Amino acid sequence: MTASPNDTYTSPLASRNASPEMLKIWSPRHKFQTWRRIWLAIAEAQHEVTKDGPGGPLVTAEQVGELRAVVDRGITDAEIARAGELERELRHDVMSHVHALGEVCPQAKPIIHLGCTSQDVVCNADNLVWADAMHQISIKLAQTIDALGGFASGNSAVPTLGFTHYQTAQPTTVGKRCAQWGWDLSLCLDRIEQAWSSLPFDALRGMKGATGTQASFLKLFDDRSEVVDAFELSFFGRLYGVAEEDDEQFDISHPFVGQTYPRVVDTFILADLASTAAVLHKIATDIRLLSNRKEIDEPFGDKQIGSSAMPYKRNPMRCERICGLTRFVMNLVGNAYDTAATQWLERTLDDSSNRRLSLPEAFLALDGALDLMHNVASGLVVHEAMVKKNLMAELPFLATENILMEAVKAGGDRQDLHERIRVHSQEAGHRVKHLGEENDLIERLRSDPAFGAVHHLLTEDELLDPMKYVGRAPEQVDRFVKEVIEPLRENYGDELGDTSSEPRV
Repeated sequence: MTASPNDTYTSPLASRNASPEMLKIWSPRHKFQTWRRIWLAIAEAQHEVTKDGPGGPLVTAEQVGELRAVVDRGITDAEIARAGELERELRHDVMSHVHALGEVCPQAKPIIHLGCTSQDVVCNADNLVWADAMHQISIKLAQTIDALGGFASGNSAVPTLGFTHYQTAQPTTVGKRCAQWGWDLSLCLDRIEQAWSSLPFDALRGMKGATGTQASFLKLFDDRSEVVDAFELSFFGRLYGVAEEDDEQFDISHPFVGQTYPRVVDTFILADLASTAAVLHKIATDIRLLSNRKEIDEPFGDKQIGSSAMPYKRNPMRCERICGLTRFVMNLVGNAYDTAATQWLERTLDDSSNRRLSLPEAFLALDGALDLMHNVASGLVVHEAMVKKNLMAELPFLATENILMEAVKAGGDRQDLHERIRVHSQEAGHRVKHLGEENDLIERLRSDPAFGAVHHLLTEDELLDPMKYVGRAPEQVDRFVKEVIEPLRENYGDELGDTSSEPRV
């Protein structure tokens, strides 16, 4: 009897959050097909470097041809199932696939995995998967930054209260705040792009054998070190599609490894993902705070329910999910540090079970968070009337320094005026905080004869014009668009228009 999927646990990352594209990258089929691509590249390289040798090729052209035909058609469900059966017997995932591949490549069976240890396959496959996953993350980061850029540009001159310590500070603009979000993400994108462009190359383990000494390959090629080098370069070139004349880029592969590539590389990757997650968390939190102030709302569906008990509620659920997912990503990075720190001598296997969770799930969770943030950034709603109301309630306090300067220039005594403003401000603050009434500081100043000379300036067109207090915020948004958004649009082109990144739920 076939078990119902409702009777077993399914990761929410797969069922609710990650995109089909990212799930495919980390799927069993993609991993096992990548292993087969590696075995093909190994066989091709071994044929290439021995075909003209005195004893003839270690791997024949016929064996390579048979292997290539099977790899090119792709691994089937039946072959994956067969490998699963073999693993239950052999208790070894890589060897189960070696045997499963040999069953459909009878001629090539004797030479599959020749001279290799499991990590010659797994480590190099990891690099290929990371490269694909990093590229996916970079595209979604670019899409999100682009959406934030459009929002920032459209709201560059909408003044709003600024906050430090979550207390009222100098005004900024809605667009400037959003541009800051975009800038922080662009710093993360720079890091992700660097990692993607250098992966898989800066984490290459290559063909190094059981403990990294290449002893098996040296024996395979009759103690000829130059043939071992030629084999490894040929393998790299075939696996990564690099022309022979360009294979010097593989000089940056790790020449000194144990059984695996240095596991500290995992910390670099997860740290960059966690840094991106931290910025997304900050942006989502800002939107949640502003939503509480009724200034900004994330998109809300016509039939969306905010609360099962309180029908009026319009909860920022997308941003809440972003915070939950990104917090998960940030906490995964500790796994990589622990794993790197506990790799005894040439390697311990306690890395494997942990990495099967921490690496893919970090990418899957961040992928889902980026889809959500792209959706939010593309549909943010600004309630300008409320933004202005909140700003104008505090602006009299923020304007007091300018009022003081103008009153002094009109002939007043700075110390006397300062004391009068202090007293009036405290009384107005008491009225607001303790009585729940409107801020009447400007009316108090207008009624004080000491400020008579500047009464005409105490209007929204003069000292109470919010735009007089936002500094260079609008032009900073323009600079952000020019220096970040325009180059980003040029670099990513049509990829920014991909609509596949909408959140799944």
